[in-house]
Amino acid sequence: MITQSRLWALGPAVALLASCSLAPEPAAVAPVDDVPAAFSAPGTPGEHEPLEWWREFDDPTLDRLLDSALVGNLDLAEAVGRVQEARATAGVALADLLPQLSTTADVSRTSNPNNAGFALQMGELLAALRGDTASTGDGDSSGGDGADGDSSDGPPSRFSVANYNVSAGLSWELDFWGRARNDRAAAVADLLASESDLHAARLSVLAETITAYFDWVDLRQRLDVTEDLVGVLRERAALTETRYDRGLVGSFELYQIRQELQSAEAGLPQLRVQFADVERRLALLTGRHLQALRLLLDGPAKLAIASAPIAAGVPSDVLVQRPDVWAAGLRFEAARRRVGARRANLLPELTLSGTVGLQSADAGTLFRIDQWFSNLAAGLTAPLFQGGRLRANLSAAEARYAQQLAVYARTVLTAIGEAELALTRMDQETARSQQIGDQLEAARAAAELQAERYAAGVAQYPEYLDALRNRLALESTLSQAQRDLALARLSLHRALGGAWVSAPESEGNS
Repeated sequence: MITQSRLWALGPAVALLASCSLAPEPAAVAPVDDVPAAFSAPGTPGEHEPLEWWREFDDPTLDRLLDSALVGNLDLAEAVGRVQEARATAGVALADLLPQLSTTADVSRTSNPNNAGFALQMGELLAALRGDTASTGDGDSSGGDGADGDSSDGPPSRFSVANYNVSAGLSWELDFWGRARNDRAAAVADLLASESDLHAARLSVLAETITAYFDWVDLRQRLDVTEDLVGVLRERAALTETRYDRGLVGSFELYQIRQELQSAEAGLPQLRVQFADVERRLALLTGRHLQALRLLLDGPAKLAIASAPIAAGVPSDVLVQRPDVWAAGLRFEAARRRVGARRANLLPELTLSGTVGLQSADAGTLFRIDQWFSNLAAGLTAPLFQGGRLRANLSAAEARYAQQLAVYARTVLTAIGEAELALTRMDQETARSQQIGDQLEAARAAAELQAERYAAGVAQYPEYLDALRNRLALESTLSQAQRDLALARLSLHRALGGAWVSAPESEGNS
């Protein structure tokens, strides 16, 4: 079983919710109890520092985009609304713990003929008191103080009664079995979970914005390189055609160069469409139109890869830092509390109610102290038969508790697995980027050598163009590799979790 000391993954908020009640003891969650002591994938030892890690890139354009996304993203605005809804729901649950007070002010007046209902009985009583033997059903006779049509010869023809009332009422269900307390604790857990969801949404928006920006930089660089490559291939194809006309090269070489040129030219429209799509993604993420977005993107586009290693910490840190794990654990606790509340519904309810106020038949004397009245009542209500509704509600709550247990366990395993994969990906992408970088350095050296040989008259111009073409192709490949490495760093930071940015001051009042 998980004791409160093992609920560290949920934070102190859940421990405060774990008071004694009819709720079941927390079920064992094996992935939480059996968290490994270290990651199996290679990583850098040390404590993870996730706060604003993208500052490593020293890119003002990226900083502007992220600031804009935090303010203008519509998904975040929706998540803030869900937090506000959960806060209001928690307030409703709190109301069940408190006495319900109400106030009433009313005026009533009744007027009845003396030959019907209560007025008939009053007429007979008055007649008996007066010794009057006349028929009380005579509609022409009337009399009596305060009655319509008074006459000393007989009872009044009508009886009229006025009543003025001002009162305050109290009703309170004594939460003896903890139903309201459990519902309140579940609502608070849901509120904390929604706040964790907001934090997760903020991280997701930041990560998606960073990803889109990396794609934008890569596509912009690849477009420039591909346009340069098309220019080189056109010049190379023109020279090959001239050499073919002179009989210096065969048709196979000519067709091969033409195919390379056509392939490069065909790639440009696709790159332009991808570039337009990534701009659209950035506009949506920042909550702007394209014209306003392009003002943010006005500047150099050079992806600088941070070389500092990332300290991954230990797997248990992931459970503390990742907001999705917190949210799943809090909903697990909320489901447990609701089981206790539904169990309490099977037991008797004890309620207290009371009313105190002023009452008078004359408005002028209503507020005299001697016109007060009061009543107090206590009631015990026990459910006997409701067609199995209460037990069905309990069974449904227990089933949701079992579901949340599975969701929580899966979330923990997913978090640890994503961190392991991100560490492996980071290691492999670093090696791949270094290898392509070494190839590019060799290609640049070869292109410079061919340029020198051509200037000295030793090499042919086509040989220089081929070396230049190889260098440009590797520059395009390196751009993609650097983008993949940057995304690998992003995936690792995201998998490790944590507060990437400080919470906005307005969030607490949202």
